[in-house]
Order: sequence, then structure tokens, then C-alpha cells
Amino acid sequence: MGLLTLANSRHALADTATQRATLAALPLARTFEDAAAAGGHEPLRAAAIQVLQINVGKRCNQACHHCHVDAGPDRTEVMSHEVVDACIRFLESSGIPTVDITGGAPELHPLFRDIVRRVRAAGRHVIDRCNLTITRLPNYADLPEFLAEHRVEVIASLPSVSDRQTNAQRGDGVFGDSIAALRRFNELGYGTDGSGLLLHLVTNPVGAFLPGAQAALERDWKRELQRRHGVTFNRLYTITNMPISRFLQFLMDSGNLQAYMDRLTAAFNPAALDGLMCRTTLSVGWDGRLYDCDFNQMLDLGTAAEAAQTIFDATPQSLASRRIVVGPHCFGCTAGAGSSCGGTTVP
Repeated sequence: MGLLTLANSRHALADTATQRATLAALPLARTFEDAAAAGGHEPLRAAAIQVLQINVGKRCNQACHHCHVDAGPDRTEVMSHEVVDACIRFLESSGIPTVDITGGAPELHPLFRDIVRRVRAAGRHVIDRCNLTITRLPNYADLPEFLAEHRVEVIASLPSVSDRQTNAQRGDGVFGDSIAALRRFNELGYGTDGSGLLLHLVTNPVGAFLPGAQAALERDWKRELQRRHGVTFNRLYTITNMPISRFLQFLMDSGNLQAYMDRLTAAFNPAALDGLMCRTTLSVGWDGRLYDCDFNQMLDLGTAAEAAQTIFDATPQSLASRRIVVGPHCFGCTAGAGSSCGGTTVP
């Protein structure tokens, strides 16, 4: 869509330390540590590792305006064979039931299909975080069939049921390609009750506001996508825009950063703490470094100093109850009902 990533436009916010400092300097009503402690978590700790999330790199066929990964076609970071092998060894040494493959567009990784096959051979469930439009590229046109063959759960991002809003965030033509991709998934049985092929959609607000009530939005989306486009899906998950990377840039450029962070802080819901994704997920970066969640990964907030720092020296037992590293951005995962994808565990 012609948008340079922050990294390749040499923007100041490409430096994660600058992002962290910007957020830390904001005068908020309370810290996230204090909010979590008031909610009975002092400190916040992992409860188990139920999901191994593997971020295979930052290459993407899109460059969305709100991307917290700062992914795009001009990014070159990609997980090496050695890190992939270490992730599989770690998985096989554990009882972790699910592997969540993300990016960038994870399907662009040259070993994506090999990773899926190896994880399935180990008897584990696979989630693919798909942007839908990747399946419209000639070299990836058979991707839906591959995912169906291996019973991969697809969590697909779609900002809106409106073509105008979706294209505004993701680029001209993205909505049409996304609908075409969803129809192909439907033809294969995805999103159909009883098929076992799960197709979930993820939506995030287009502007500097919080998402609406998830249950009501899901009803609306199912009705409108079926009525307008003949598309069906299983669940809709809402995600709060995180004040990271390109969305942080948008908040600063539009003068909305303080107001947005105040909104997140005021919307803190202690009931969301128990279901936070970081409590049941271990995130592995493209270079093998470990993080409590994908958002911490994008801010270079690695696991706590007393825990393993890379997948090469990690053991499932040592990380299962680790202390979670938190910051002001964590209010995005506990605002209102909490985000259901990215912030909290997807059922």
C-alpha cells in the first residue's frame, strides 16, 4: 500500500527504547503494577504455558497503518532454521497443546508449511494468524487447502465489515481480497458448524477509541457478512489498539496519546487479569528471544531477568510460573472486558 515501515523510514519511534520512554513519561492515574496488585496479582505471574506463540518474522505483504509489529514488505527479519528447530525441540519436551504461528504474514516464511507439519506430527494444535490477502497471491493460492488438510485453526484479521474503513487502514482493494479469501475458506468447510475447521475473525477499531461489546459486534458481523457477501465464520474477537509502533505514531501525530492512555487506564477491569494471554502463553521472537506476549516482544521487553531469555536455554518447567514483565501498554489488554485476541486467551 506504499507505506514505509517505521524501521525503514528511520522514524524515531522505530527505536523501541524511545517507545517505552514515551509511554513511561505519561502522567497516568496509576501504574499497571499497582492496578494488577489491587486486582490480587502482586506480581502478575504466568499460570501455565498452554500456547507457544512463534513469531516467525516481520515480513508482510501489507503495511497497515495501525500495525503494532511495524511489519511490511520492506522488512527482512525472518526466523532462522536453528531457531525453528529449537522451538520444535522445546515443544516436544513439553505438554504444551497449541502452537500459535504469527508474524508479519507468517505464511511468507519459507519454513511455514514445514513448521505446521512438524507441529501436527507432534500431536499439537496449530493456529495461523492470517491476514487473508496472502491467500490471493499466486504463490499462496493453495494455502487454504493446505491449512484445511492439516486442520489448522485460522484467526483472520479484518478491521471492519465496511470496505471503506478496511481499505483506509490496510490499503486499496484489501477488503475485496479479504472477502474473496473468506469465501474460499468457507468452500473448504471453514466457519461451518460441525466441520471442525475453525475460522475466527479479529477486529480492532480504526481510530483512537475502544472496541464495542464483543457479543453484540459478533452478531452484527455474522448478519452483515452473510447478508452482503455470503460469508460465515465461527467467532469474532475484538482487540484494543495497542499504543505501540505505528499506532503510537498515529496517537502522537493526532494529539491523542494522553487522552487515549487515560481512557485505557480508566477502563481497567480487574476481572480481565485472570484471562490475560501472557499468563498462558510464551512468545518466541524471530531471533529466538523470549517474551511474555507479542506486545512485549514488539517493545523489546523480554522475559524477567530471573527467567530464561532465549528458546535455546529455556525449559517449560522453569517458565511456567515466571513473573510477567508489564508496562503502561498493558492497560490495553485490561480495558473494559479486555481484548479477546492478543490481550486475552482465545478459547
